[in-house]
Amino acid sequence: MKFSQRAVLPFFGDVYYGLADWLVGDPNQPPPNRQNPINAEWAQHLYNRDVISMPDDWEYSWYASWDLAFHLIALAKIDPNFAKDQAILFLREWYTHPNGALPAYEYDFSGVTPPLHAWACWRVYKLTTPKGARDRTFLERVFQKLLLNFTWWVNRKDAEGRNIFNGGFLGMDNIGVFDRSKPLPTGGSLQQADATAWMAFYCTTMLAIALELAAEDEAYEDIASKFFEHFVAISAAMNRLGGKGLWDETDGFYYDQLKPVDGQPIPLRVRSLVGLVPLLAVEVLDRELIGKLPGFSKRMRWLLDNRLELRQEVSCMCNSETHDRLLLAIPSRDRLERVLSYLLAENEFLSPYGIRSVSQIHRDYPYSFWVGNQEYKVAYESGESSTRLFGGNSNWRGPIWFPLNYLLVEALERYYHFYGDDLQVECPTGSRQRMNLRQVADAIATRLTSLFLPNEQGRCPWHGAVRHFAEDPNWRDLVLFHEYFDGDTGRGLGASHQTGWTALVARFLINTRTGIAASGSEAPRIFQLTRS
Repeated sequence: MKFSQRAVLPFFGDVYYGLADWLVGDPNQPPPNRQNPINAEWAQHLYNRDVISMPDDWEYSWYASWDLAFHLIALAKIDPNFAKDQAILFLREWYTHPNGALPAYEYDFSGVTPPLHAWACWRVYKLTTPKGARDRTFLERVFQKLLLNFTWWVNRKDAEGRNIFNGGFLGMDNIGVFDRSKPLPTGGSLQQADATAWMAFYCTTMLAIALELAAEDEAYEDIASKFFEHFVAISAAMNRLGGKGLWDETDGFYYDQLKPVDGQPIPLRVRSLVGLVPLLAVEVLDRELIGKLPGFSKRMRWLLDNRLELRQEVSCMCNSETHDRLLLAIPSRDRLERVLSYLLAENEFLSPYGIRSVSQIHRDYPYSFWVGNQEYKVAYESGESSTRLFGGNSNWRGPIWFPLNYLLVEALERYYHFYGDDLQVECPTGSRQRMNLRQVADAIATRLTSLFLPNEQGRCPWHGAVRHFAEDPNWRDLVLFHEYFDGDTGRGLGASHQTGWTALVARFLINTRTGIAASGSEAPRIFQLTRS
């Protein structure tokens, strides 16, 4: 079975979209009847006439900014210049709104998806060129524009100025108890664990970029200090605002909280990816580098010495002079281990094929919330959604999604970079087999790649019950990169040509060398999957 060029090259679309012209309509036709047209607030600046990486060439042949972030990772080693051009393009003034918002997706530019463009730019910077020869100009260009987008998020999604964020559905369509893109049926507001953690992740990424730039230009030390302090403030809010933040000490997990107009916040006790996103906000700082940045180092030390209420909530800002690294992370070591006990439990998140979007425990124990006579329920569903919530054409209540799995694997590798072999956990939970976090990351990556590895009969988990992909010689070499995968069986679900974020599997296969033989030396490379 060949892992073809499409494993690493998403679909490219030639987009011509002059929004102002579209709203006016064809001058040779009667004027369109468009009352309150969607995207109207983008008409004054948005003019797209570019080749853009798209989710697929069939169902989702339009661009989406958070999909693009993952496409760039798949593209970075294949066409570095195109990956960098795409990263820059969405930050240009004919895409980004004057207020700093990036266009979310074509059918609603004002929609809100996870702020991952900074992470994608940072990863492209590191993946496309070896250390010592990296494209600093590219990094500076994107950083300046990302500052605008970060400010938009802070101003629009932290309405009360308490470093607890909301953002709506944030890409994970039906994962919540309520439709998070609409007003709550209870009134009040939703304090979102994932939105808050995404902003902490944004801070750590921007901090990493600023420190990289500050190594050659001291002017960036000030903005590095800003992102360090903002991360510390968000972490403190997430862990202890109002006494306990969004952490539930009884369960050992992070939850969204419903904040009613009157009364105390109510935790929505659904174990889902929402409570795992806080693990992503982790950055390891090199003590030697910090020592070469006197302005940043002095400000960081002042904050930790004088704001003890903040310092105690920053995980492992190690004082040991023998440790050459510092760790910024939302969970403390104890909390990290408690969350990992769920993540790595096979009756919870850990599927044979990756990390589920909702814990399997909710199959037998659904979560219910009543508003008057109306029940709002979240139950584990391994495959397609059984409800019409958020359109019903995708399901984040059980299946495996590559983008979040990829981010979790990267985060575990960063934790290992700090903790090393000092932190080992059971994997799977209850197995008595202990692994360091790099080994845990590899174990998850191996489960994800197994979706595409054939057994002795030539069948892959993604095939499901469809036999002709393994048995018919006319179909045997076709690999479909599905949008998401069944949390129990690995069957491919959703859009079947999702060569955007599911192409991330190529990064795992290349990095782990799982049964890979590369044929030919000319780009783009063709990868042959074989049974080891």
